[in-house]
Amino acid sequence: MNNLDDLFRQDAASRSSTNSSEQPFDKEAWAQKKQELRQWAYETIDSATTAIAQSGDEFQRYLDVQSRFDRYSVSNALLILTQRPEATRIADFDSWKEQGVFIRRKETGFYILEPGEEYRREDGSTGISYNLKKMFDIAQTTANPKREQPTYPDDRMRIKALMDRAPVPIVIGDAMPPETHALYQPDMRNIVIRRGMDAGHIFRSLAQELAHAELDRGDGRYSRSHFTFHAYCASYMLCKQFGVDTSSFRFHRVQEKLKDIEPQQIRAELAVMKDTAHDMARKMNRMLAQQRQQHRTEPAR
Repeated sequence: MNNLDDLFRQDAASRSSTNSSEQPFDKEAWAQKKQELRQWAYETIDSATTAIAQSGDEFQRYLDVQSRFDRYSVSNALLILTQRPEATRIADFDSWKEQGVFIRRKETGFYILEPGEEYRREDGSTGISYNLKKMFDIAQTTANPKREQPTYPDDRMRIKALMDRAPVPIVIGDAMPPETHALYQPDMRNIVIRRGMDAGHIFRSLAQELAHAELDRGDGRYSRSHFTFHAYCASYMLCKQFGVDTSSFRFHRVQEKLKDIEPQQIRAELAVMKDTAHDMARKMNRMLAQQRQQHRTEPAR
């Protein structure tokens, strides 16, 4: 199925014809089309999962999308990657209209999954059905794109926000191993960071080690080696979100990291990375918002 819009157009035409002849709406046919759309989405998600697991460049493009849409599920980030990889802010037609923004003529929407109704499985457990929702990127609308340009905090504030409410103490070390900029030590439950680095190195290395600390449940069984790639990807997404240079990141070994893993399990691993980065970004944004509020309420000097 190559063109989802064709399905909707065909269905709309069918309903128009039905209404003109006063025939009842064919609920079963509409349900069948919705099922076909869902099937297209699931197949697209699996194909995209396989593609990013076989190419470092594709994997990095996925991380770029997920970093911009960190509240969206991995599956929806993969759907956006497949259909509109350069999207920056998305909403459905009605949501844009409520904001006084309209879709440009001849623009084609793209689809994500949205939770529908709960249902009972044969084994008695509860599941959630998903429906496809048509979305549009802000670049497809009449909104002024200049207003959407991201603004980033300065180096000092960015690092301060990253360190705010850190799950473990952060100490400066003068005898770090060669090529090691920062190190989370599960046995000590602390992070040691090298003295004298520039702001970019501090943020990148500290974000990665803080991701380790976030992933460690504190039960004494944490494996750095198992979560090294997760923490590395979480650091990359945080750097993308907060405007830190990412040119030093490399993903050419992704095929080795994800080989022999089924698409569903790959997405489970991606969800760990995404959730870790999202939780860290949420704390950072909370602190930055407090700082902005404080500056607004301070009397002018």
